[in-house]
Amino acid sequence: MTTPQMLLAIQIANGYGAQPGAWRMPGVDPSSYTDMDTLVRYAQAAERGKIQLVFLADTPALTADLDRETPQHAIDPLVVLTSMARGTERIGLVATGSTTFNEPYTIARQFKALDVVSHGRAGWNAVTTSTPAAAANFGSVVPPRAERYERAHEVVQVVQALWGSWERDAWVRNVAGRRFADMSKIQPINLGGRYVASRGPLPIPPSEQGQPVVFQAGGGANGLELAARYASGVYANPFTIEEGRAHRTALREAAERVGRNPDEIKLFAGFMPSVAPTKRAALDRRRLLDESVDLHPRVRYLGAMLGLRLNSGQLDEPLTARQLADARPSPADPRSAHALQVAREGWSLRDVLAHGVIDYHPVVPGTAADVAEHMQQWFEAGACDGFSLAIDVYHDGIDTFVDEVIPLLQERGVFHLDYAGTTLREHLGAPAQYGLDPRLAETASAVS
Repeated sequence: MTTPQMLLAIQIANGYGAQPGAWRMPGVDPSSYTDMDTLVRYAQAAERGKIQLVFLADTPALTADLDRETPQHAIDPLVVLTSMARGTERIGLVATGSTTFNEPYTIARQFKALDVVSHGRAGWNAVTTSTPAAAANFGSVVPPRAERYERAHEVVQVVQALWGSWERDAWVRNVAGRRFADMSKIQPINLGGRYVASRGPLPIPPSEQGQPVVFQAGGGANGLELAARYASGVYANPFTIEEGRAHRTALREAAERVGRNPDEIKLFAGFMPSVAPTKRAALDRRRLLDESVDLHPRVRYLGAMLGLRLNSGQLDEPLTARQLADARPSPADPRSAHALQVAREGWSLRDVLAHGVIDYHPVVPGTAADVAEHMQQWFEAGACDGFSLAIDVYHDGIDTFVDEVIPLLQERGVFHLDYAGTTLREHLGAPAQYGLDPRLAETASAVS
């Protein structure tokens, strides 16, 4: 019996890194945001490490104060991934595309074009959008949650129908017979529902994997239902092994309820490693990154997490014995228990923050062995099928992870030695699919 092995996605967003101060670190080109050569180099480094896919999150709005911050997302995910496709051969290429403000024909055409250009390595992260600034960019307002997800179901179904609008052998390319394609095998889909519709067909033949792989990153019952029906990969944000195991179990059970094999859906847990020769060096690296951040509100937030009134005058001191005795982790914040645990180890508040206790994913600042141990523990506990890596600084952090952490995971037998195939479906062990999933036909919400 084959031993299960973890899957890895790497987030490459703005060209700098997951931490706000990444653009100011030594050696980083401040122009990396628009430099495709730099972004392609990062993807090539990830491919050298046999990482299964690159993931570009996206919100169709400027959400950062550029006076003090860098943009949070790529200039355009599909442009960046197309550039990466031309400079790589195996690694998967996945981007977010909103189901709330994009029409299904546009999504279907763009992602299938990427899939063909990359020879079957594309994936679409189908998510709803709840950001008012994004809605305003489309001259709209954010719809109610239930409506957003009803529309999302329709959009995914129409997109997948469009992807299958060419039969697999429709492109005949018969030069002698003067026949480019068999039009009897390229048909309109004429599919629509309450919110979206499309006639079709697409002007694009199938790729080596047939069509792009669907991912999902929404939360709550609505997001779980969307993922269970359509997704092969799910991005999640658990802060503990118990949370990850519960999310993965709920996802697998939901998949079974709609007639899918739960092994078809892989959960990627968000993870933020900072690798250095020692833990002290890793903390110092993160402290240097924090120099771009106003730590005063972070100290106050840390205090709220611990039920204490803290101020920045204590930044370079640990919590006092009285404070530790009075501290109570907030039940409303799943990060609080870990924050208190770190504080009890005697670190200064600046170092407690450098541990990433208020970051949006679990953080491990330490050696390659520390990072590998965390990943193996979560994976073998069933908290995830793999990780979505948010590297602190891309410039040197991706190479360090690939050269130091990946070999340890391989030695421990929890990560593969090489790609077994050439397509994203093969990397994920996802089943073949072309067009709509016939198992969901009876429960589809879009109507023809």
